[in-house]
This record gives sequence, C-alpha cells and structure tokens, in this order.
Amino acid sequence: MRRGSVTRILGEHPVGTVFVTPYVVFLAAVFAYPLGFAVYMSFHDYFFTAPGAIVDRPFVGFENYVTVLTDPAVQRSFVNVLIFLVINVPLTVVLSLGLSTALNSAIRWRTFFRVSYYVPYVTASVAVVGVWLFLFNSNGLVNSILGPLAPDPSWLVNSKLAMPTIAVYVTWKQLGFFILLYLAALQNVSKDLYEAASMDGAGRWKSFLNVTVPGVRPATTLVVLVATVTGANLFTEPYLLTGGGGPDGASASPVLIMYQRGIEQGNPDVGSAIGVLLVIGVLIIALLERRFVGREE
Repeated sequence: MRRGSVTRILGEHPVGTVFVTPYVVFLAAVFAYPLGFAVYMSFHDYFFTAPGAIVDRPFVGFENYVTVLTDPAVQRSFVNVLIFLVINVPLTVVLSLGLSTALNSAIRWRTFFRVSYYVPYVTASVAVVGVWLFLFNSNGLVNSILGPLAPDPSWLVNSKLAMPTIAVYVTWKQLGFFILLYLAALQNVSKDLYEAASMDGAGRWKSFLNVTVPGVRPATTLVVLVATVTGANLFTEPYLLTGGGGPDGASASPVLIMYQRGIEQGNPDVGSAIGVLLVIGVLIIALLERRFVGREE
C-alpha cells in the first residue's frame, strides 16, 4: 500500500491513530452500542425473552415516552435529581477547591490529610453507607447530639431532608477525587502571580479570588461536568440509604426508577425511554455548564 493511501486512512500521524484505536473500540462497545440499542428499545414494544427466542417487537413510536412523561414517579425522580445537583455540584466545587488550596500549602501532616480525604472515595459504598445509617438513623449519633433540635421524622425518612442528606453524603464520599483534580491544576498556577499579587497589597483572600480561582478555571469546568454526570447517574446511594428511593419516592433518582421499571417490573422499553430522556437532559445541562462555567474571562 502506498504511503499516500496509508495517510488517507490513518491520518498524518498513523502511530497516534493506532494507539487511540483500542479506546475508540472500547467506547463503541461500552457506550455507543448500548445507547443506540436503548434508543431502539424505547421506540418498540420490547420485552425480555428466553435466549434464542424469536418474537415480534412492534414499533410503537413515542408511546413509551408518553408513558414515562405522564408517570408521577418518573416526574418526581427528575425533580429529585435536580435538587441533588443543585446541592451537590456547588458544594463539591467550593469544598474541593478550598481544601485543595489548603493542602497545597506548607502545612503539617499534609500527606496524612491528603490520604484521609481520598479514603472514602476508594472505600466500598456498602461499608460507608453502613456508617452513615448509624449516624443518621432515628436513634443515631447525629440525632443524639442534636437532641430536641433533631428533625422529626429523621433525616433519611424525611421527605424534605432525604435527598439533601444523600447529596451531602455523595459530596463527602467523592470529595477526595475532586481534590486530586484541583491539586494537579494548582501545580500549573505560577507562583510569580502570587508574588505579584502580594506586592500589590493583596491578602490571602484576594489572592485566592484573583489568582487561584482564574488559574484553575479549566479544572473547575471539569469538576462541574464530572460531578453533574456522576450525580445524574445516582443509584447506589438512594438504593442503600433509603431502601430504594423512600420515603414515598422522595429520594428516587431516574436511574433507580429506570432499574425498577426495566428490570424489576420487566419493562425495558419504558426503562430505556427514561434513560434516553436522562441522557438528553444531562447533555443540555452539560452544554449550559460548559457555556457559562467554562467561558473565558
């Protein structure tokens, strides 16, 4: 094969194309194909059958989407996840940036604190959930400390507090990962900028606002996007902490409802429609975040 033909197929840098090909195949197999198949199921009367069975799955148009959009449980789950994101994403950005800035300075036991914040992220969710159930149940440690100020009903069985409590839990558990992202970004902020700000009379707070925050803007965009995507896929936490989205669906997420409708109730076509709507919603939110958070000053 001539060099010109190779260049047309593999591009100007064929070695790079060869190295990136396995990841492209991985994305196609793990993400693109399942998403395409989910779209197909959402437009058909699809149901599970025995392996090898040939059955008719007729095209039903937007019938599954009408079912989803008129389902009060699904409507509430999307509201729930919006409440979760409104709490979780800003809290994640503020805490991870503030803590990473502190951990990036010359403080005692810095390595110990870095490891401490990362431990919950790598710990199995089931183990950590057990601790939070002990802390926030009706007779838990938090209510014992609060005494008469403790909410009634308690945190995880309170329709108004269940989702905020889950949002705080997820923020705490994933904080170590986002701190690492910010720590990496802080290494690229020139120390000369801090020295110049100090010479201009700026204190620590003004240096943080005028040097650190703009300097890590690309990392902030990444943190916001990752936190949004992972938050929109919330499943394990409400499933374990509130017994499957309780009380009365106050902590149910779209992914949890998708699992209940598609797997437990045997309606994968309806579950797929929920998934497609969730993907569209996340893409819209991500584009808006990229537009406003990631814009240059």
